[in-house]
Amino acid sequence: MSMRKVAVVGAGMTKFVRRALETGKELSWQASSMALDSCELTMDDIEAVCLGTAPDAFDGVHMNGEYLSDGAGAFRKPYMRSYVGGGTGVFAPIQGWYHVASGMFDLVLVVAEEKMSSYYPHAQGAFLTIFDHTTERPLKPNLLWIFAMEMNRYMQTYGISKEDIARVAVKNKRNAADHPSALLGDADITVEDVLNSELLAWPVNRLDVSPVSDGAVALVLAAEHVAKRLTDKPVWIEGVGWNLDTAYWTNRDLAYPRYVEYAARMAYEMAGITEPRKQINIVEPYDPFDYKELHHLEGLQLAGRGQAPQLVADGITNRDGDMPVCPSGGLLGVGNPIAAAGLMKVAELFWQLRGEAGARQVPGDPKRGLAQAWGCLLYTSDAADECCGV
Repeated sequence: MSMRKVAVVGAGMTKFVRRALETGKELSWQASSMALDSCELTMDDIEAVCLGTAPDAFDGVHMNGEYLSDGAGAFRKPYMRSYVGGGTGVFAPIQGWYHVASGMFDLVLVVAEEKMSSYYPHAQGAFLTIFDHTTERPLKPNLLWIFAMEMNRYMQTYGISKEDIARVAVKNKRNAADHPSALLGDADITVEDVLNSELLAWPVNRLDVSPVSDGAVALVLAAEHVAKRLTDKPVWIEGVGWNLDTAYWTNRDLAYPRYVEYAARMAYEMAGITEPRKQINIVEPYDPFDYKELHHLEGLQLAGRGQAPQLVADGITNRDGDMPVCPSGGLLGVGNPIAAAGLMKVAELFWQLRGEAGARQVPGDPKRGLAQAWGCLLYTSDAADECCGV
């Protein structure tokens, strides 16, 4: 079956905040309204809705997908909820892409929402029961504990220092200072600030970690004939990819994310990408921790194994560098409302490739971008979207 061309024609994003006064339903409505307004559409024009949200426990609502559906505009419309942890924000637009590319619908609204502050005192409590009851829970692990082991393995395998990794947090938080929706933008942050922040679980310091956040993002996807009618600057989705790795983190190579490589190669093949470093102008990899940006750049075949830190040190990944990485500010600076975080990255590519990113705009005339998101060290799903401007 031949697939139709699909474009992103509109995007909207709430502010990412620590404790939103709005409900998850209201956050979804705000992002959806902004996305529709940006391309002069209404919910009457939308034929189906794809929504992404992570564990029900975050919002404190059982069957959260059903609860959020009307706020996301899905009342009396075909509706699908996806949840693959942190990968949700890129998996949701992949699902929307399929619905349009297949010919089933011409206009689909994609919404991703997370209200993590509802889980009090901290959202990490929602993960306490996902560890294996026999082999893991007796050790009393938590997510920071396991991420710290992966970061340490990455450092030890390739001889990477904490200073090398801290430069990522500095870059992203400085970039986020220009983002109107950012939670932790800081134009003056230094490597020393990161290294001297509170130690959580060695080698992870507080400023190595993205902030728990509330927020929502929405995109409007359109079939080619509709997209050309709505805008003279459609952003085409050229390729998508995904991969699901083993649920046992002990069985994976913690120094190299093969699951990212497999997802990337799938997207590259679909998009006709043979030399990623030369053909991709902007990269928005998933960065819940600063080392993960480096980890993922290597899996995306944009740096050799253990070589991504040198790209950061050389300024290549700066907003004005040869390969801008997280010009949005990423999760480290903008915030990390789990499901919405990945969709924020796709939205950033939409604004960048249309030349509408304001103070964050990458110089020159970028034509192609890559967004990638990843779900949880404990089960590891990965997704990648290739977007191309006019």
